[in-house]
Amino acid sequence: MNEQKQVDKSHYNFGHYVSKNHRWVSFYHQLDEIFKLGPTSVLEVGPGMPLVRDMLRFHTPNTVYKSLDIAEDLHPDIQGSVTAIPVADAAYDMVCAFQILEHIPFEEFPKAVAELARVSKKSVLISVPHFGPSIKFQLKIPMLPMLQFALKVPYPIAHKWNGQHYWEIGKKGFPASRIRKILEEKFLIKKEYIPFENQCHRFYVLEKK
Repeated sequence: MNEQKQVDKSHYNFGHYVSKNHRWVSFYHQLDEIFKLGPTSVLEVGPGMPLVRDMLRFHTPNTVYKSLDIAEDLHPDIQGSVTAIPVADAAYDMVCAFQILEHIPFEEFPKAVAELARVSKKSVLISVPHFGPSIKFQLKIPMLPMLQFALKVPYPIAHKWNGQHYWEIGKKGFPASRIRKILEEKFLIKKEYIPFENQCHRFYVLEKK
C-alpha cells in the first residue's frame, strides 16, 4: 500500500463530520443510488462512518456488505488501498467510493478507477469534491411543485495540499471534463450530478463496460 492514513478515527465524530446541509445530504444520495440499483453485494471503499453499512443491514439484510480502508483503527472488513484492492475480479455487484479518490495523488486516479472497475461486476458509485461558489434559486408556491435551480460559478484557483485532498474538481487543471474522460475509459456514465442541497459534491453513477 502506498497511501498513508490521513486522519484519526475521531475525525468522523458526528458533530464534526456531519452537517445537515452538507454531508448529510450526500449520505442520502449515496443510499438512494444504492437502493435504486439493488445490488446483492457491495464493497464500500473508505467508508469512514459505518452509516451505509448499517442502513443496508437494516433495509436489505440479504445484501452482502464489505468495507475496505487503509486505516486499521476503523476496523474495515478488508485492509487495503483503492489503487490495489486485495479482492478477486468481479467480486461485488457494486463498488462505492464516496469522497475518497481526492485523497490520493491525481496521477494515481486512473489506477484507482481501473481497480474499481476490476472488482465490480456491474456498477460503481463515486462522489468527489467540486470546488467553487454556486448560485441557487428555490421557489415554493402553494399547490405547485417546488422550483429549484443551481449553477456552479467557475473559480479555477490552484489547489493547495491541505493534509487530505490532493485535488478537487473545479480547481485549476481539474475540470469536470478531465475526470469524465478518465471514467469513460472503463465505464458508461449513467448519471452525473451535483445535489441541489450540497453543491460541494459531484456524483457519478457508473456502469462497467
